[in-house]
Amino acid sequence: MADASTRRHATIQDVAVTAGVSRAAVSKVLRDAYGVSDAMRERVTAAMTERDYRPRIAARAMRGRTFTIGIEIPDFGNSFFTRILDGAMDALDGTPYQLVIAPAAHGTRMGLRAIDALVDRQVDGVIAVSPPVEPWELDRIASRTPLVMFGRYDTSDEYDSVAGDDSRGTAAAMDHLFALGHTRIAHLTIPAADHEPRSPHSVRLRAYQTAMAAAGADEIVLRTDEAQDAYGAMREAADGGLPATAIFAAHDELALGALRALAEAGSSVSVVGYDDVPIADHPGIGLTTVHQPGVAMGARAVELLLERLAGRTGAVHDVFTPELRVRTSTRPPG
Repeated sequence: MADASTRRHATIQDVAVTAGVSRAAVSKVLRDAYGVSDAMRERVTAAMTERDYRPRIAARAMRGRTFTIGIEIPDFGNSFFTRILDGAMDALDGTPYQLVIAPAAHGTRMGLRAIDALVDRQVDGVIAVSPPVEPWELDRIASRTPLVMFGRYDTSDEYDSVAGDDSRGTAAAMDHLFALGHTRIAHLTIPAADHEPRSPHSVRLRAYQTAMAAAGADEIVLRTDEAQDAYGAMREAADGGLPATAIFAAHDELALGALRALAEAGSSVSVVGYDDVPIADHPGIGLTTVHQPGVAMGARAVELLLERLAGRTGAVHDVFTPELRVRTSTRPPG
């Protein structure tokens, strides 16, 4: 038996011999080229399986495609990103493309590094989830690799974007709290260092500030990193006398951390989240939150990339409409 040092990878020629076809026929199947019959595809695919053939990325790239799409994800602790991935995979079902995921180390701060890593691996297109990357850097990347920005309000002619209407979603959340009688409303958001001007969190913060100013109320901005940090910060604030009767959280993971702290402290402070993660409608939680259609948004991002790969050149910037889902975590001030 050959050891690892002498074992040879199967080549296109090996597959062609096993299938009894030409190298060109194998290449056409690999490229999913026009005119390949189902019988030919099955024959070559069976030979590839028999010979354990795996086309290498570099070789695929030399033929023009790697049939991979990369997606940069800033935080695997946020369940909303799972919905984006579900939508992306649904949209790729039945296509020759495979999704490659690159986590951004330290959350959104290392977004550019993750995107560059995907490009270096010669993916055919990239979906980037709201990294704080300068537009000129994104234009540079998009000039070589089709790019879709997810969650940012960019208007570049070089790349596409998919986002939710965060101003509208925030306004719906604030109107709901005002209607219940709240005027002392705090906004729980991420650290200022992570607030890129075109990011969803920055838009939500500005919309919160606009709503509070219009109501003649003083803004209360609380900053924290993740759900566990939100829990600790909110527990400390609740024990020390929280100067608010309601919390509008920048995303649901922060809201869930706040709910836990407030429940332990016996507080009746209302909480509104953003995104509508799967656990939000659990009867034991009942989080009032702004629903974003994450699955549909993820699918749309993939569709835009596939359109680019098919030859579209004009930029598309789609904005999805959010919807407030009222549950038991909000009530009139106690």
